[in-house]
Amino acid sequence: MMDLTTKKPEYRENAKPIDARQIWDSTFDTHQRVLKETFETQFDAFNQWVEIAVPAIKNGNKIITFGNGGSATDSQHIATEMAVKLHKERSPIAAMSLALDASAITACANDYGFDQIFQRQMRALGYAGDIAVGLSTSGNSANVLNGLKKARRMGMKTVGLTGKSGGKMGDHCDILIKIPHDYPGMIQEMHITIGHLFVEVLEKKLGLV
Repeated sequence: MMDLTTKKPEYRENAKPIDARQIWDSTFDTHQRVLKETFETQFDAFNQWVEIAVPAIKNGNKIITFGNGGSATDSQHIATEMAVKLHKERSPIAAMSLALDASAITACANDYGFDQIFQRQMRALGYAGDIAVGLSTSGNSANVLNGLKKARRMGMKTVGLTGKSGGKMGDHCDILIKIPHDYPGMIQEMHITIGHLFVEVLEKKLGLV
């Protein structure tokens, strides 16, 4: 008979006392440093992203975002704020996330392998002139790289949002935005900051607000 008893999490009796204030202050210091360095070094890449996006959207194309885990959620977040709005009421900007469709992702992973989940959807939904935006904190996620490679072969511009090393993304991206840190959480937080700025500048450049 199956044991349906809920297991309690195991806690260490001898866990060291944690100083929450010390962690709070240390994280604040790190955020300030990473934010400052990002804004000092990544504007040119950010601006290039905006400059290719404006004519693409005006031409009737779209922006396609994708990533894994937290980056999957970030890709949905950024695409949603383009398709709906950031702050002010405006017309929508054509954008979608390939990390959203659970049926497509699981079917593709089952039939072709997890490395193909974005490549397959890109082939189905992307068109020449679209912009593919891959998010990977390591820059080495195989399915993101495959999605970017397929996008390039289809005639799309490719943008990568990644961390300090850039991983292998640079080989497959026309534009690469690298957050100067190695911790995935910190990188993802900056990706959202960059994403918000991108949407704000793009909607103004398009004359929507």
